[in-house]
Amino acid sequence: MFTGIVQGYCPVIRIEAAANLKRLAVRLGDLGTGVETGASVAVNGTCLTVTGEEPGGVITFDVIQETLNLTNLNALDVGDHVNVERSFRVGDEVGGHILSGHVAATVDLVRIEQADNLRTLHFSVPSQWMKFLHHKGFVALDGASLTIAGVDPAANEISVSLIPETIERTTLGRVSTGDRVNLEIDAQTQAIVETVERMMNTPEMVARMSVHAGTRD
Repeated sequence: MFTGIVQGYCPVIRIEAAANLKRLAVRLGDLGTGVETGASVAVNGTCLTVTGEEPGGVITFDVIQETLNLTNLNALDVGDHVNVERSFRVGDEVGGHILSGHVAATVDLVRIEQADNLRTLHFSVPSQWMKFLHHKGFVALDGASLTIAGVDPAANEISVSLIPETIERTTLGRVSTGDRVNLEIDAQTQAIVETVERMMNTPEMVARMSVHAGTRD
């Protein structure tokens, strides 16, 4: 589990293609101290399993085809940087919100508004995920926990506003229009919305709504 507080902006130093996967080597530096094989690390918000350790704080990961298909990790090149967060320990401060590292989709950056000490990013979101995204709700983009600044349901768009710290320390300060970013929705919001949908679609609820509609008419 993760909190969405990015701990490192780290370079990809090697990418190796293998059958149905890619092997990434990322230089975590001091952030890699104590990381053991089998541990979970979020890379651009994607929960990956550590497969090896190398000198200089280099950590390796195997990224399977399913993950490559669903995330922006497939677009990485050597020299690119990624957001990194190690899994949190029970008792740690949770400065963002609880994340699983399970990316729902990639979203396209369609517009950037730039001002002094502020960067507002507008993303186009696949329509099936919009019902889980609300003004002032939580969202994770490339693993960074953010508050949704605006929602445009008609256009299937959301926006987030970045403070200088986020601009400086994450991929979101460097993305350009047309780039794709990993999206993880808030699990609690998803659970509430889907539970209400299931309750509204039960035969009993449908019957009650039909009777009520008939009475009103």
